[in-house]
Amino acid sequence: MRCYHRAFLPCMVSTLLSLMYVFSQVASTLEDRDLKAPGKPDGHSHDTGHLLRRTPGSAGLRDRDRGLGRCKKLPVSYWEPHWSLPAGVCGVNCLLESSIRKRSGSELEERGSGSSHLAVVACGPRLEETLAMLKSAVLLSHKSLHFYVFAEDDLHEHFRNALDSWPRTIQTKFNYTIYPITFPAENAKEWKKLFKPCASQRLFLPLILKEVDSLLYVDTDIIFLQPVEEIWALLSQFNSSHIAAMAPEHEEPRIGWYNRFARHPYYGKTGINSGVMLMNMTRLREKSFKNDMTPVALKWEEILMPLLQKYKLNITWGDQDLLNIIFHHNPESLYVFPCQWNYRPDHCIYGSNCQQADQEGVFILHGNRGVYHDDKQPAFRAVYEAIRQYTFGENMETSLLQPLEASLRSTTHTYCGRSAHLFTKSLKRSVTSVRREAERRP
Repeated sequence: MRCYHRAFLPCMVSTLLSLMYVFSQVASTLEDRDLKAPGKPDGHSHDTGHLLRRTPGSAGLRDRDRGLGRCKKLPVSYWEPHWSLPAGVCGVNCLLESSIRKRSGSELEERGSGSSHLAVVACGPRLEETLAMLKSAVLLSHKSLHFYVFAEDDLHEHFRNALDSWPRTIQTKFNYTIYPITFPAENAKEWKKLFKPCASQRLFLPLILKEVDSLLYVDTDIIFLQPVEEIWALLSQFNSSHIAAMAPEHEEPRIGWYNRFARHPYYGKTGINSGVMLMNMTRLREKSFKNDMTPVALKWEEILMPLLQKYKLNITWGDQDLLNIIFHHNPESLYVFPCQWNYRPDHCIYGSNCQQADQEGVFILHGNRGVYHDDKQPAFRAVYEAIRQYTFGENMETSLLQPLEASLRSTTHTYCGRSAHLFTKSLKRSVTSVRREAERRP
């Protein structure tokens, strides 16, 4: 009998290992079948045709509008226990989540190196503005880009049609993934109405894009005048405690908003502006944040809702105010970059007050206050219109720079117009660099 038991135990172990191997092979086969969608090259991930994304940010187990009609709206937990998946997610993929996501993480290391990852949130009438931002990023960047576009459902098809219509030579420079607007289910309405529609989505990007290590978030009203990889390179300047980078809200305290009007804690002397936010999201997800609600430090997913509940009657700028409160209590975690990386009307509306831009030019233009669409700051609008109207493939010096300089000459009656040479200073360098790179190609 003792011999029988000795023989039986190895047999059971062998059988169990065989079953585990068979299951892993089945899971791998299902994954590979889903990952290899026909009609799209592996290197150019769009929001169509893929059940699972091989590229960074594969939070999208979904079928948006095409192909996978068998999928239903299922309240399946995938991102967090209190989140629901977007429409079109099949339960089998959630069952296989652990093995799939582990493989996706390794592919991120293999394929993500050298790429810049850029996220934007677009709701309402922000389609054209967002496309102009993405266009400026693609035009000037030398390295590949991955766009994470979070948009209301009725904008998805418009984004796909626009991005897929760009010339093939341009499309080879970027991948994109489109996501629905998603908030924690129990507080979705409260988060969506905070400040502007969907603006607070940016707070949840680390929880949604779990497989993305680092990310540059920008508002829709951004125009890049410098290659994206230049601001991406600031990640290498982070010390061991930095988890995010932003620019000050103001350089001049006499016109600062936070130091004069805020009814809540804020970062530094004049607060920070979250329209351009560079994040090491791996560190952000791992960090425990000091706060004024409890002596216990809280994780990112734990701190957001209690913070909103405490300060919702005192905050004016929504999610940006919440970020100011968080980094007020955790100042060692923020890397502050100069105002030329987030240049707004505030920096010139009463005269130039961004010293770094005076020296080197504007690197990123931020047209907040709606200045791209009215006549209050014509210099800002001129830059936006020049990018929007430029046709891919045309000579950028003659079809972008020269028309822009002509438009800016008519804006000198405003303070920002008198500083308009700062808008083209960096852009000229960027355009020249793109031209030289094109000339070097065989």
